[in-house]
This record gives sequence, structure tokens and C-alpha cells, in this order.
Amino acid sequence: MVTVEFLDRDNATELVLTRELFTSEEAKQQHETGWTGCFEKLEKEKRIMSEKQQFLTQLERELSTTMRVLKAYPAAKSDLKPHAKCKAAKDLAWMFVTEQKASEQALDGGIEFGKMAKAPETLQDVIAVYETSSKAFVDRIRKTPDAELNKTVKFFVAPKQMGDLRKMDVLWFMLMDQVHHRGQFSIYLRMADGKVPSIYGPSADEPWM
Repeated sequence: MVTVEFLDRDNATELVLTRELFTSEEAKQQHETGWTGCFEKLEKEKRIMSEKQQFLTQLERELSTTMRVLKAYPAAKSDLKPHAKCKAAKDLAWMFVTEQKASEQALDGGIEFGKMAKAPETLQDVIAVYETSSKAFVDRIRKTPDAELNKTVKFFVAPKQMGDLRKMDVLWFMLMDQVHHRGQFSIYLRMADGKVPSIYGPSADEPWM
């Protein structure tokens, strides 16, 4: 016979499992093996991160790296523009802020690309805004229920074509696009004679050996 009790322990629940009245030693061993396997599986499942937790882990790692890259850029060269079709360094840095804002709008239910704020006057101001908005963005994701992240929102699925995407997929898209633009910005950083920090591996300025 198996008796299961659920005991209230403040903000947690304790489960007490009592097994008794076995018909044989073999039956007892079979119960031991079966229940032990179940609990081991539950413990393994508990250790698997949810998609939101996976995103938060990656987000915080990328935000920290992007901040290091931005702070390494020489402020006096914020107007650097490698090509006529390129943005100036300051405006490229501002894209990290606008993509965060777009992500927040996606959480609100719709992105309005035409209503993004313009970049501040200086690169230092851009970095300050990014640092503040990043903390707020991480906090908001933490507080957003998983069910809300699985709801859909209109977003680009092809050139000039909108479709329904999960909010979580939009967040991943925006994060990966920021990684892409960070790669661009690291080229600006080298051209501006700044020191390129380690990103996913060693750089000439931050060797690992």
C-alpha cells in the first residue's frame, strides 16, 4: 500500500510517501526501484530551464558583453561613418536601445517602428540610456508570465510581409539582431583605434594565452 501526504510548509509543500504491507521482499525491491526512478526523473526535469529562463540567461550574458564593447569605443570618434550607407557610430549604438524598446512594445502587443525616440547628443548618453533600459528590460522579462510570452504579435516574417509570431520568438529575434549589430560595432571600434574586448573568444587586445 502507498500513502501520499501533502504537508503545508510555509511557501512550500512537502510530499511524504509511505510504502508498506509488501507481500514479499521482491515486491518491496520492485517498489524501491520504481519510485526511486520516478524521483530521479522529477529531479532531472526540475533542473531543465524553461525557455524564458534560457532567454534570460543568454540575454544577461549578451547585455554584459555589449556594454563592454560600447564602453571601449572612443567617445571622440562617435561620428565615424565607414560608408555612405552606414550609420554613424553613435546612431549604430542607439540601435541597441531601440531594439530593446521594440521588444518591450512586442510584449505590449504591437511594435511601432516609426515612433522610436531619437538618439541623444553624445555616445556617453546613449550608453547611459542603454545601461538603464537593459536593467528594466531584464526585470520586465522576469515578471512576464510564460503564458504571455507564448501569445502572438504581428512581426516581419519576410521583406514587407507581416505575420503572427510568438512574443518569445520576437524577443529571440531582437536579441540575435543586437548580436549582429554588435559585430558591426566591433568593426567600428577597431577602425576608431579602440581596444576590442573579448566577445565569444579572445581578441588581439584581449588574448587568452
